[in-house]
Amino acid sequence: MANLKDCVAVVTGASRGAGRGIALELGAAGATVYVTGRSTRKEPAQSYGQLMALSELKQLPGSIDETAEEVTRAGGRGIAVRCDHTREDDVAALFHRVEEEQGRLDLLVNNAWGGHENFDGVFQAPFWERPMVHWDSMFDRGVRNHLLASRLAAPMLVRQGKGLIVTTTFWDRDRFMKGNLLYDLAKSSMTRLAFGIAQELRSHGVASVAVSPGWMRTEFVLAGHHTDEAHWRERPELAGTESPRYVGRAVAALAADPRIMEKTGRALRVGDLAREYGFTDVDGRVVAPFELEAA
Repeated sequence: MANLKDCVAVVTGASRGAGRGIALELGAAGATVYVTGRSTRKEPAQSYGQLMALSELKQLPGSIDETAEEVTRAGGRGIAVRCDHTREDDVAALFHRVEEEQGRLDLLVNNAWGGHENFDGVFQAPFWERPMVHWDSMFDRGVRNHLLASRLAAPMLVRQGKGLIVTTTFWDRDRFMKGNLLYDLAKSSMTRLAFGIAQELRSHGVASVAVSPGWMRTEFVLAGHHTDEAHWRERPELAGTESPRYVGRAVAALAADPRIMEKTGRALRVGDLAREYGFTDVDGRVVAPFELEAA
């Protein structure tokens, strides 16, 4: 397991899903983790009504408070900070607080993503049948979130002359996600964003990578298949899935890698990183990278 006891990290969008899995694994490695997002225990985010209805959920799962508490129980230090990552003042206040309290930042994980908020249950459709509201959620509350957090974290990293920015994305060797052009375009933009940031930060000793998990058993995926983490094996269609902690272990391994600059600018699949760094998913499996069908 990676040793990150001296690492100060910010994980955005960490109430649930990949962000929560990443925060927990960083905590298990001993890191101090600022867990950010809009959902608190007392006040859940209000924009998931459509997805909750499709998943037959009466209550939004997860909160930054719960994740931060789990980070601390895992062995790290979890600090919950409510932050709307679409608001520049919120994000600026977040990084100001980190600098005031810690004096440095070692790792930023860009994971805040609004693309699921307007999910309508349609997985495949030609682009001319897709509503433009999907652009708003995936770009204005997705790609922009990643750029904004990176922009406000970068001055601290540049002053230090070291650090890592991880952008969660989806990437399969530039294959096209047929039937979901806007999602494909947004994730491609995130991957390119990580690449571009790497070019501008390389000379300052700061690395930037895009990390692509496979099909994760997030809270919404489990609810959509009417199961939970204890019983997902009873659903054959979920056989190839991975837990959100699998990507978390990938991020922890990257954060602990003293040669991370050799990877800067690259898009990395979690299944490939598992083989390289020697970690498994929570059930002991090395889950192969998710692959799209070749055109």
